[in-house]
Parts: sequence; structure tokens; C-alpha cells
Amino acid sequence: MTPDKITDRISDVNISGPGGAPPAGDPVRQTVAGTARSGGTGGGARALRAKRFGKIWPNVTALLLSLLFIFPVYWMFASSLKPRGDILTRDPVFFFIPTLENYTRAIEVDLFWTYVRNSLVVTLGAVFLALLVALAAGFAIARMKFRGRRGMVLVVMMAQMAPWEVLIIVMYLNARDLEMLNSILTLTLIYFVMALPFTLWTLRGFIAAVPRELEEAAMIDGCTRTQAFFRVIFPLLAPGLMATSIFGFIMAWNEFPMVLVLNKSPEASTLPLWLASFQTQFGNDWGATMAASMLVTLPVLILFLILQRRVTGGMSAGAVKG
Repeated sequence: MTPDKITDRISDVNISGPGGAPPAGDPVRQTVAGTARSGGTGGGARALRAKRFGKIWPNVTALLLSLLFIFPVYWMFASSLKPRGDILTRDPVFFFIPTLENYTRAIEVDLFWTYVRNSLVVTLGAVFLALLVALAAGFAIARMKFRGRRGMVLVVMMAQMAPWEVLIIVMYLNARDLEMLNSILTLTLIYFVMALPFTLWTLRGFIAAVPRELEEAAMIDGCTRTQAFFRVIFPLLAPGLMATSIFGFIMAWNEFPMVLVLNKSPEASTLPLWLASFQTQFGNDWGATMAASMLVTLPVLILFLILQRRVTGGMSAGAVKG
């Protein structure tokens, strides 16, 4: 090819196409366009859409499941604010004028504040005793070597798996023989024993996860074993303490069969038994029952929301210190 033809070819390529690009009929432009059409543009868009869908569908699923579990709570709360006529209609009523009449009838029941006091005393006492005993026993199982340690862990697991309802008759007979029926102390001790296996098992795992080197370093610095436990190990047990406290509180606060069998006196009963008292000669007072259910559920929800943040903070703090 002569130099003149080469120059003509270059000028044709640079001038003919828009913006300095090769003309539409040029083989180079057709090759580049075909490569772009068959390259990663279409596949990249599809991959991007698939990636976005992969992020969306778990969130949609979680939202649907959340609505499924939240709806009964919403319906209970809405029913507690509905007038009596809107509760007993055949078709569900979603729009209504809220009223506090149901809460008023629930609170005005005889011995309401006695039920509240009994529930608080029994629940907090059982949780405190379970944490106190489980801390000492969990430390012994996790840190000390003694004969029968594995057997003790096995007994704790068996106690956790056993249904407590099968022991109601035995507990009733023992409480009757010891003249401990209709007693707040009896309920506190029983709830303490019911919460202890889970509390002990959980705290044992948290104590075992703390490196021994931290405790040994504190003892080298002059701490006794007790001081090393409270200064080094105990602050790192915040997640376990909060988790077991929530479990014990919910268990003791909502427990119904034991108090129904062991306590026949209203002065020694708790709030779950109070929920069964909203019955009249015309049937159940559903408005007051829903209001009472909200009053019983609200402390548990508040406690869970408060301790949930502290559990997360305690886990982060424990990870940094460990």
C-alpha cells in the first residue's frame, strides 16, 4: 500500500465517524460494537439485579414474619382500647374511638395491687437467688477440678430437660406436709429452683470462655481469687447475666400452673392468676381481659428492651477486654 493510500485511510477513519469515531461501515467499529454487545454489559446488569434481589428477599421475608408475630400483640392492644360493642361484633373493627374504660375495670378489681406486689416479690426474689447460686456453682464447675463435676453437669442438663408440670403433685404434697401452702416464700423457692438449671448452665459457659490468663494475671498483681473473680471475670459476664435474668424474669412472671395449685388464697396469688378473674355471669369480659393482658405484658417488654441494649454493649465490652 502506497503512502497516499495510507493517509487517505487514516483521514477516512478519523473524520467520517461522529466525534472522531470510525464510520458505521468500518470493520473496526463493527468489531468493537459487536464485542460491546456480546461482552459483560448485559451480564453485569443481570448480575446486579440478581444481587439486589438477593438482598431484598431476606428483608421481605423477615418483614412478613415480623408482621405475623406482631399482629396478635397489636390485636390484643387494639381490643384493650375498643368499646365493648366493637369487640363482640361479627366483623372485625379496625377503626374505632379508643377508650380507657377496659383498663379502669381491670385496675379496679379487688386486690389488684396485691397481685402486682406478689408478682414483683416472687419474680425478683427468684431471679436474684438463681443468679447468686449459679455464679458460685458455675465458677466452681468451670474453674475447679473435683470429683463428680461431670456428673453434676449431667444432673443440671437433666433438670433443665425435665418438664416441671409433672412435679406439681409432688410439690403440692410436700408444701402441704410442711404447711407452706398459700405462701409467697414457697412460690419464690419453687421459681428459683425452676430457673436455676438454665442460669447455671449459661453462666458456666460464659465463665469457661473467659481466658484463665486474665485471672492469673490479676492474682500475680496481688488480687486474691475472690478479688480476681469480681474485678476480672464478673464484668465480662454481663451478656450472660442479662440473658439469664430475662429468662428467669419471663418464666417467673408468666408462670401459671404452680400458683394455681399451690396458692388458693387471693392474698398470696400473682398476676397470671388475676387474669383468670375477668368472668361474669354473662361470660368473659374480653375488654378487661385484653387490658389486663397488656398490663401483664408491658413490664416484660420494657425489661427486654432495656436489657437488650445492655446485652449488646456487654458483649462488645467483653470482647475488647478479653
